[in-house]
Amino acid sequence: MSTLEPAAQPKPFKLWLSQLQMKHGRKLMIALPYIWLILLFLLPFLIVFKISLAEMARAIPPYTELMEWADGQLSITLNLGNFLQLTDDPLYFDAYLQSLQVAAISTICCLLIGYPLAWAVAHSKPSTRNILLLLVILPSWTSFLIRVYAWMGILKNNGVLNNFLLWLGVIDQPLTILHTNLAVYIGIVYAYVPFMVLPIYTALIRIDYSLVEAALDLGARPLKTFFTVIVPLTKGGIIAGSMLVFIPAVGEFVIPELLGGPDSIMIGRVLWQEFFNNRDWPVASAVAIIMLLLLIVPIMWFHKHQQKSVGEHG
Repeated sequence: MSTLEPAAQPKPFKLWLSQLQMKHGRKLMIALPYIWLILLFLLPFLIVFKISLAEMARAIPPYTELMEWADGQLSITLNLGNFLQLTDDPLYFDAYLQSLQVAAISTICCLLIGYPLAWAVAHSKPSTRNILLLLVILPSWTSFLIRVYAWMGILKNNGVLNNFLLWLGVIDQPLTILHTNLAVYIGIVYAYVPFMVLPIYTALIRIDYSLVEAALDLGARPLKTFFTVIVPLTKGGIIAGSMLVFIPAVGEFVIPELLGGPDSIMIGRVLWQEFFNNRDWPVASAVAIIMLLLLIVPIMWFHKHQQKSVGEHG
């Protein structure tokens, strides 16, 4: 006659872990994103803000400490001159202005190119849709730097584009495209258009096309139906794609540095020069803080729109 063996008892650690998940699982899940933001956003921001209030020094790191103990007393030195320097030198204002201009124009170009691409992918056959999505994402699998260098070979005076135009007889002499603002726009649009396509594609495949059919049945023309029905239904994807393009384009460094010329003074290049060429970390940190504050405006607007959209549909 066989005897039943007692069930194995869980180990103390596993038992404690399961009890912790049952009691505080939801709180832990909510806490994880906050911990991520604190470690990778708030803490670096506070460090950069601290450096922006320091003074440049010939030391490692090249800035003075804000708090020092001297003769048993704590002395705090805050230097706001770094922020005042940004208002005195027109270089910084021009760099901010040009960065916002380039980012805005590039975002509009990405929208004009990305919306038709997203529309074509969303309305393609299911068998070819995944292939088209793969073609949209595929360039992002290669090195960003290699792709920018490839555009240098395409846009230079004896590059692929000029040789092709000369062969067609469209031009008599090579066009100067490389190291101009036009090359910067081409590089940014090429690099960031997938970030515009994917959110719009997601919005397009969620549309209830019975609304489109109803508008057409009521006599609306296709063009009017597109602007009055489809575009409003994909507004969330348009705004999300625009934010994904505009925000990184403002601080872009590699593309203006390699494809742009001396007139392509964007804030990313200014940051690089202050940090590595001038080794003026306090001024560079002040430049970064102001740039971040400028970017908070569209981020807050996007967050407000998302809350409004959730409220309307929830």
